[in-house]
Amino acid sequence: MSKSIVVKQLVAQEITSHNFQPFGQVIWAGEDGKKYDQDDAQLSLENGTPRFYIMQLKKRGRKFTKITRHVQCTQCLGSLEGKEWLMAVAPPCLEEAPKLEDVVAFKIPGNCFIKLDVRTWHAGPYFEQDFVDFYNLELSDTNVVDHFTHDFAKSHNLELEIV
Repeated sequence: MSKSIVVKQLVAQEITSHNFQPFGQVIWAGEDGKKYDQDDAQLSLENGTPRFYIMQLKKRGRKFTKITRHVQCTQCLGSLEGKEWLMAVAPPCLEEAPKLEDVVAFKIPGNCFIKLDVRTWHAGPYFEQDFVDFYNLELSDTNVVDHFTHDFAKSHNLELEIV
């Protein structure tokens, strides 16, 4: 007989450039004409053809069991229309799975985007609205050949909920 899934709550913190630094970057609006510097997204897209597209996600809620990473590229995500959203992340690592205690959640306003470093574990985007459109920058085949997932339901009998 299998044990019932336990729900662990993750309190979403307001994202800042400082507290998100272990996972990637937060990119905020800057003056037009500003020279390229460390505040711009530091991208790694040389392992394939970059793909920039808009994806419409529907009724995502706040619960998850699976967390994913990409080892060949960075990934940039941002919502359209200024909608707030949530993301859970764990630091990049060489291991096959993130440490459960390293998973944290962020509340992301609609006036910025995030760049996930190569190997950063991530679950989301999550939100309460019926749908949210997101722009996504990754490689054209990221979801086919560079999509490594860990399932907390299988490893820890656990579902995580962002609150």
